[in-house]
Amino acid sequence: MTAPQSRTRRIFRSLYFRVLLGLLAGITVGALFPHLGEALKPLGDGFIKLVRMLVTPIIFLTVVTGIASMGDMKKLGRVGVKALVYFEVVTTVALALGFCFAQLLRPGQGMDIDPRVLDTKSIEQYIHQGHQLGVTGFLLNILPDSFVGAFANGDILPVLFLSVLVGVALVVIDEKQQLLSIARSASHLFFRMTSIVMELAPLAVFGAMAFTIGKYGAATLVSLVKVLLCMALAGTIFIIVVLGLICKANRISLWRLILYLKEELAIAIGTSSSEPALPGLMAKMERLGCPEAITGLVIPAGYSFNLDGTSIYLTIAALFVAQATNTHLTLGQQIFMVLVLMLNSKGAAAVTGGGFITLAATLSALGTIPVVGITLLLGVDRFMSQMRTIVNLIGNAVACITVSRWEKSFDHERAQQLLVGKSVAQGAHDIGAAEREFDSIQM
Repeated sequence: MTAPQSRTRRIFRSLYFRVLLGLLAGITVGALFPHLGEALKPLGDGFIKLVRMLVTPIIFLTVVTGIASMGDMKKLGRVGVKALVYFEVVTTVALALGFCFAQLLRPGQGMDIDPRVLDTKSIEQYIHQGHQLGVTGFLLNILPDSFVGAFANGDILPVLFLSVLVGVALVVIDEKQQLLSIARSASHLFFRMTSIVMELAPLAVFGAMAFTIGKYGAATLVSLVKVLLCMALAGTIFIIVVLGLICKANRISLWRLILYLKEELAIAIGTSSSEPALPGLMAKMERLGCPEAITGLVIPAGYSFNLDGTSIYLTIAALFVAQATNTHLTLGQQIFMVLVLMLNSKGAAAVTGGGFITLAATLSALGTIPVVGITLLLGVDRFMSQMRTIVNLIGNAVACITVSRWEKSFDHERAQQLLVGKSVAQGAHDIGAAEREFDSIQM
């Protein structure tokens, strides 16, 4: 078999190609048979539940083994501080960018919506949870009720807190090698389980996209095309300019990094959630040359603290509601809104429907923009979720590389070889046999 034929065969057998087929098939079914498309929603929901079942053990075992292998509490603290500083700076830039685009394009202008005629029933759950979202509640949510409860609820931050605690305990005890060996073996097992579940990704993407197109359709997109365009442009500019400059400083090609993560991006777009892509993203960042300990800390923490796409969405959505309901905001009120979002956006991933809940909490805190106005976004939120998911995922990959490079632990030579498609020898940053099996499914 010739090299081109072999390459073509690998492409057709790859997970990315199968997910892409599922995506296109879902769009077709949703457009031609809307009722059937809506009925296929359980395919996507079931897949996300399967992945969530595996995400928390993978985070726990990766962080525990990473910290125990690091063996240096000063380095652990240094990595944590650097990651949080990076998250805060970049998400603030994302908030500012979304603010500028919303002011420039003014997507809600001319809609002249009277808030009194909007139906509040569809957003009651978001308003109720939004009132409960605060700094104290967010901090308490990090602390699990019990050891098992952290895993049972499926929240990332409590599991991350618990795994750091266990990892630190492993560092200070003498007889840790046996426990560390068990943790590594269990990690390989869960990565292998994830690789099996990922075989269902094309079917899940098919069901999720069929539901999205079947339920909301093109008519909704046309009526709110301006706000969708605003979100798409802001997200694209953020990726190309902000993340592109950061990648350039790290001597990494942004375009090649995106191609390297194409399977994870396709799954995230199809399911409108970045959570199913988390195990694959962690495995790929380790394989790219980011140390296990840094990857285990930065990626899970980034899923709550480094939501660049969500930050862009929140400022655009808040100003869209103000413009659509003819709510005038002074400069001081606009600045206060951004400051509130800087705090509230960090809890956006802690709960289901986090973007909407955070938006409801912010508008409630402002007291000037009618909270009921977020009903205008319900029809296109699924599509906006896909846009912000892309930015969130790429942003966390770039964050992991950046923090690894700041720690002088990033294997740049290995990364360059992988990004140009060359095979690399198994070395210090190898992610283990199970993770290689996970990666081979996508090749």
